[in-house]
Amino acid sequence: MKYRVLKFLTLVLFATVVFVVLMYPSSAQSPNKDIVETHKKDVVEIPKSWDEEELRSMELPLANNEYTPTFVPADFYYRMSELRIHKSYPIYAPGKEPPGYIEWLKQQEPEIAFDPEKLKTKEDWIKAGELVFNAPIFFNGLNQPSDVRDPAWYERSKMPVSAEGIMPYNVYSIRAKGTIEIGEFACATCHTRVMPDGTVIRGAQGNYPLGRLDELDARKHVGAADEKAYVERARGAFVLGYYTPWVKPDELQEYDKLTLNQFADLMGALIPGVQARPGVSLWYPVVVPDLIGIKDRRYLDRTGLQLHRSIGDMMRYASLNQGANFLSNYKGFIPRGALTNPKRIRPRYSDAQLYALSLYLYSLKPPPNPNKFNALAARGQKIFKREGCTTCHTPPLYTNNRLTPVEGFNVPPEHWTKFDVMRMSVGTDPGLALYSRRATGYYKVPSLKGVWYRGPFQHSGSVMTLEDWFDPHRLDENYVPTGFRGYDNKPRPVRGHLFGLDLSKSDRKALIAFLRTL
Repeated sequence: MKYRVLKFLTLVLFATVVFVVLMYPSSAQSPNKDIVETHKKDVVEIPKSWDEEELRSMELPLANNEYTPTFVPADFYYRMSELRIHKSYPIYAPGKEPPGYIEWLKQQEPEIAFDPEKLKTKEDWIKAGELVFNAPIFFNGLNQPSDVRDPAWYERSKMPVSAEGIMPYNVYSIRAKGTIEIGEFACATCHTRVMPDGTVIRGAQGNYPLGRLDELDARKHVGAADEKAYVERARGAFVLGYYTPWVKPDELQEYDKLTLNQFADLMGALIPGVQARPGVSLWYPVVVPDLIGIKDRRYLDRTGLQLHRSIGDMMRYASLNQGANFLSNYKGFIPRGALTNPKRIRPRYSDAQLYALSLYLYSLKPPPNPNKFNALAARGQKIFKREGCTTCHTPPLYTNNRLTPVEGFNVPPEHWTKFDVMRMSVGTDPGLALYSRRATGYYKVPSLKGVWYRGPFQHSGSVMTLEDWFDPHRLDENYVPTGFRGYDNKPRPVRGHLFGLDLSKSDRKALIAFLRTL
């Protein structure tokens, strides 16, 4: 089912980096007590990210254990080029750009912005990590300078902008004097949210309209002279990013049945906050994770694919999701293809960059919550405790940091003691946890902190609001999901997680009022 435009895929592919990775969590206590403070008297000890022993012990086996991947050797990894991070500049929406701004940009000299030699304190490293978070890894790919200065483009794409008129997902980049490029697919591209009042939340579940942009891009090639070449490139990008040969029926065969218009429909179905990140599926996309509070998460990825035991694990996870996972070997299937010259592979983050990025992610704080803890919320808190919600969503993290098996997955006996696995399945759609390269057979128990600024909800973003999640009609066969529906746009039930569906309307209202205070 997929005609993925290389402009998008090969972009999003290597680009959906680490952060889309960092989904919800597990444990009522912070699981990372063993994250050792490495800043002592301004002496920084940067962990080695590509430690083969740590990599092997960090990742959970796949649901189909026969295809659990092996990683590219450290010698190959460290011979890959390192990413160069240049100084970047904000993109202003039409009517908000300072006078003479573009002419001024053309006069700017290229400048390397990340220099670890200049970093002395922990605060220096965190600030540098923000640079890494905002650093693009693609240029003039999906968007062009002419697009971001065109009012019609904002209308077509429904692109949010900040209260100051800045489009905060991408940046202007100067890598050669006089040449202005659009820098795309930084961590910030996916993990930035613009609220209705124009407030920008960095690290949150993002609302960049990537699916809409890909749809518009695909439509331009329908019937064009380059349609065939476009489709062929997109097919290669699909194999790189999504193909899972051991999943049957064969998704590549389904992809090949699509017309380009159907592919455009598939892209357009991916609403803001939901993405088909590399390693999942165009049919089973995943919500963009909220990275705020990531330090307290015991498992990384919506399916709990990787343990989070230390800042080194955070660095490894970031590197894998920046593109290193395309080099992994799944019983003979290597998404990137034959590995020969490491210098010909897209640059990787340096260990210093990964370390700074991880410190920045750990430092992220939630924005001020406008929802006050009033009498209604106090009643909702009592309902939350009465209904046993604290079993899974344990304060103060509002997650027990555990894994819940999906229906159709037989938990191997050794998992009960090796991992934090619950005995209960909540019955949600198992597609993401069974039919992708990230399929472990589990979903993480998500944290409820910050639900007031998040959405859509459920692992594939099928519902837009908490009211929708607690609506018992979502179980109906003729239910029309309010979030991600799928490219065929047909009614379908949003099954699972029956907790709270039998509450009275008044109790439901009180419970939601409490959740919005978290």
